[in-house]
Amino acid sequence: MDEEDVRICDCCGEIIHEGENYSWIGDDIVCDDCRRHECGCCECCDELIYNSEAITDDGHFVCRSCYENEYFHCSCCGMLLHQDDIYTYNDMDFCYDCYSHKNHSIREYSYKPEPVFYGKGKRFLGVELEVDEGGHDDDNALEILEEGNYTDEHIYIKNDGSLHNGFEIVTHPMTLQYHLHDFCWEDVLHKAVQLGYRSHQTTTCGLHVHVNRDYFGITEAAQDMAISRILYFVEQNWNELLKFSRRTESAMNHWAARLGYESTPKKLLNKAKCTYGRYHAVNLCNRHTIEFRMFRGTLKLETLYATLQLVDRICDFAMNLTDSEMQNISWSEFVSYITEPELISYLKRRRLYVNEPVTVSEDL
Repeated sequence: MDEEDVRICDCCGEIIHEGENYSWIGDDIVCDDCRRHECGCCECCDELIYNSEAITDDGHFVCRSCYENEYFHCSCCGMLLHQDDIYTYNDMDFCYDCYSHKNHSIREYSYKPEPVFYGKGKRFLGVELEVDEGGHDDDNALEILEEGNYTDEHIYIKNDGSLHNGFEIVTHPMTLQYHLHDFCWEDVLHKAVQLGYRSHQTTTCGLHVHVNRDYFGITEAAQDMAISRILYFVEQNWNELLKFSRRTESAMNHWAARLGYESTPKKLLNKAKCTYGRYHAVNLCNRHTIEFRMFRGTLKLETLYATLQLVDRICDFAMNLTDSEMQNISWSEFVSYITEPELISYLKRRRLYVNEPVTVSEDL
């Protein structure tokens, strides 16, 4: 071999004799021995690189160019991931385990996170919306959570033993205005329908609305006064609320039974305190909230909004009317004060406002 044809390994400095194998790394020549022991192929682009220049996090072996352009670290556990293997949530990248089990799992029914309050005000509404028939499926749950938690953690999802093949979507407490104008209910409901879920069109699903007790007063006695008027309003207007709820009477008796009429709000509250169990139209068993349980589930946006607006109005009346005024107000007088367009439209659909023809679309 001529002197000008002599090749020297740029890794070990040894002469590569004629007939011996060698490889190129960029402009470098490496002998076969160095190729086997000092080099490797990038798992992403398959280019040969020196071991000393490779990124080897979590068992990966990649060149710096691929690492910088195609690999990311899980924002939770730090695992190195190729871009095809990442799950993005809130502009952060996660591995599948952290995405599904830490941030997006279907929680146990007993799960109760520290509440996050959204909106400005004193009255907060928390929604429990049951959906069924689309599968008790982690991937489906993740898609719904991704819609609802696009900016912040607004919702979580729980198991519910009363459902056949679904789960319960639960919101953190929000003011009515936040529910209507800031939270992406339309996207959440659309995604649930798209994934095959139903709520109204089942025999299993309810829509429950929680209201924070401390809105009604600082002391238990003050809270009791307002809550007693809520109980009285529900009993006084049971037939109208049954129609509003979209439930059958037998379903209402099973999931959200009435207490039975009493002549004054105070007597009704005393009766409620002696009646055990949460399966009542207004459930008082929770320490921090009262729960309106009477409504059938829905995936129709206007129906959901109308339900929240009705609960908000009932609470408003309970806070601002005396016992005597609450006892004397009729349903027609109550609805005459309503100005919310979704609620008025819904009341017309249910023939609870005025009997005029309206266009009706089916609840889901």
